[in-house]
Amino acid sequence: MAVKALYFSERDGQDMALKNPEKMLFANKADADARDKMLELSEEILLFLKSKVNGLTEEHAEQCALAIAEERDLFLKALKKPSLLNEPAE
Repeated sequence: MAVKALYFSERDGQDMALKNPEKMLFANKADADARDKMLELSEEILLFLKSKVNGLTEEHAEQCALAIAEERDLFLKALKKPSLLNEPAE
């Protein structure tokens, strides 16, 4: 029987990672680190949104922050060409 190492972000936690293995368990450390960085960005965006948007619920702020963080590269490109945000996905 072979042994296989799996990685997850501590921000997700082991229990959550095991419940969502296709999205939160990784075969290499680099992918887990990338997820951790994305979650860190999401947390900072969440704080920003809560301070700038009155009446935004915690749940909606979390959903928005995660969506923005997951599409970080798209948002970086959209700073130069805003129409990219609404182009159909390839």
